[in-house]
Amino acid sequence: MKKRTFTDRYLKIFRAVVLGLILSTTGTGAVWAADMSHGADNFYKSDKVDVQKVTFKNQYKMNIAGNLYLPKNMDQKQKHAAIIVGHPMGAVKEQSADLYAAKMAERGFVTLSVDLAFWGGSDGQPRNAVAPDIYAETFSAAADYLGTSSFADRDRIGVIGICGSGSFAISAAKIDPRLKAVTTVSMYDMGAANRNGLNHSLTLAQRKQIIAEAAEQRYVEFQGGAAKYTSGTVHEINEDSSPIEREFYDFYRTPRGEFTPAGSSPLLTTHPTLSSNTKFMNFYPFNDIETISPRPLLFITGDQAHSKEFSEDAYKRAAEPKELYYVAGAGHVDLYDRVELIPFDKIESFFKANLK
Repeated sequence: MKKRTFTDRYLKIFRAVVLGLILSTTGTGAVWAADMSHGADNFYKSDKVDVQKVTFKNQYKMNIAGNLYLPKNMDQKQKHAAIIVGHPMGAVKEQSADLYAAKMAERGFVTLSVDLAFWGGSDGQPRNAVAPDIYAETFSAAADYLGTSSFADRDRIGVIGICGSGSFAISAAKIDPRLKAVTTVSMYDMGAANRNGLNHSLTLAQRKQIIAEAAEQRYVEFQGGAAKYTSGTVHEINEDSSPIEREFYDFYRTPRGEFTPAGSSPLLTTHPTLSSNTKFMNFYPFNDIETISPRPLLFITGDQAHSKEFSEDAYKRAAEPKELYYVAGAGHVDLYDRVELIPFDKIESFFKANLK
């Protein structure tokens, strides 16, 4: 029997998606009802803030796309505290980051949601490539933009990193003292998650198999072959789907949070390229995290989140001032968009205390 490779499993998923699209156009097939409980409102629009699309360069002269949120009637002749918001890994700013940016702008902050390089409206080829250092650079580039504006105080810039962006924000803060306060929400350490799996479930042999398949794929792409994609959110669920697959599916594959950037395809959203994804295995964002001190860190996680091990690990390693905050009854994806669970009051008080 032929052994199925890591890549084969995802090609099967893509074929299933095509079938699903056919079924949807013929009126057959089941429709998954999104779970909109606890005020799920990913595409929230506020009448209390003004929003404008902005573009700025990172240090590598790549264009970074962002949405700038300014409180209505804000005195733009004054300098204000500002917050950069990074989206979950594999997502774009329209998924979770815009919601956080809008809500914090309502509370008086200048906020900027950004697309990480290689994702959404930001530059980077090939699309969906993994480059952790350049992801982290996105936060420093956002600080460049805000710190040279007429309305943001360069000495009062904070960061909210959601899911994978939590680890990229920490990576940035270690070498960029302009990021004065960092909050992570449902953080994934993308390095540890790829090296070890959740709860260290990935064996060394499995890791080496993944690395070998990615290396072989480099030959294909070097010779002009098509890119292949990995991980991300499944495109169908069934009775055998795991709780984690269902959790992500409910956000990324239903109207609750589904979003396809211009020029992309639903087949590719959330999926990094196979040949680049192993870059995460050399990514150690929590090494030297204690050097961020005395700048404060707030780690927010659901007490039911499958990812809470990463926030707990970061908190253990970090130096004071630091805080680990559990949201009762919340899972990982719950904190992407469920406004009745997201502790906006806690986040507001953290930044008002530390960006003054």
